[in-house]
Amino acid sequence: MEELKSDALAEVAAAASSAALKEVEVRWLGKKGRLTALLKGLKDLAPDERKLRGKALNLLKKDLVEAIGSKGAELQRAEVEASTEGEWVDVTLPGIEPAAGGLHPLTQVMEDVEEVFRGMGYHVMDYPEAEDEFHNFESLNIPADHPARDIQDTFYLTDGNLLRTHTSSGQVRAMRNLEPPFRAIFIGRVYRFEATDASHEHTFHQIEGLMIDRNVSVAHLRSSMTQLLAGVFGRKVEVRLRPGYFPFVEPGFELDLRCMVCGGKGCPVCKNSGWVEFLGCGLVHPNVIRAGGLDPSEWEGWAFGVGLSRLVMMKYEIDDIRWLMSGDLRFLRQF
Repeated sequence: MEELKSDALAEVAAAASSAALKEVEVRWLGKKGRLTALLKGLKDLAPDERKLRGKALNLLKKDLVEAIGSKGAELQRAEVEASTEGEWVDVTLPGIEPAAGGLHPLTQVMEDVEEVFRGMGYHVMDYPEAEDEFHNFESLNIPADHPARDIQDTFYLTDGNLLRTHTSSGQVRAMRNLEPPFRAIFIGRVYRFEATDASHEHTFHQIEGLMIDRNVSVAHLRSSMTQLLAGVFGRKVEVRLRPGYFPFVEPGFELDLRCMVCGGKGCPVCKNSGWVEFLGCGLVHPNVIRAGGLDPSEWEGWAFGVGLSRLVMMKYEIDDIRWLMSGDLRFLRQF
């Protein structure tokens, strides 16, 4: 027993690492270890000898377990000290800064637009994207048999409603909700069932503006558009007005923007014309004012509809509108 104890404790003392100590422990106390085998062999001894040897083996096991525990703690301390000798951790240094996201370019320009119009005294409003035909068409002087409905390429829902094809559907709602005179803009998503290309998308964003007052003129409209573009682009932008037809305004105009992607030289965004159709506008049709519950002989106004998505493309020189709704992080990280 003394020889066994001497051999076991010598192997424990000689272990130079935690892994080596574990091997010693298995060799002596494992299922097939030397001491374990001796304990199993007690059953074959005579009762008196079994009692004597059993006591000695258990004392040996107790001493061995204590020696392994003490040696293990010593080795662990030594390994920790050794691991810190070659490196230094300054706990006062700042940690790793987590990656932060950013605002979508649509959101950035939307906030710029809102800031410009709030500064001019406009209400910033929005209305449901799932609309009824009255607010989306009929109240805007677009009856059921009007050819303009075909141009809209509408997504109809199973409950008889539709996905709004323009933010103009907020005009009559605003006239019924606000006390004239007032100024308001409506910003949000709109939907068109049409083929997509570099300048057309089935889901995009628009801004609708409406002013109801007395003695309203096109000059007021043009002034507001000039301030909008200057506020968004931070500089003067070249525009042109040309006659245009929209059922809810009379007279109506198309306001075109000099293409800021190609500088007017011609590209897929402007269809090589140098100009981008930017917005439709005009004086509010008397039928629309009447649908809004106001008297057109007393009140008049002007309205405009801006493609916010195209405004974003012009500001950041994006050559394909489909990038905006793609969800591609490689594109979004640029902003």
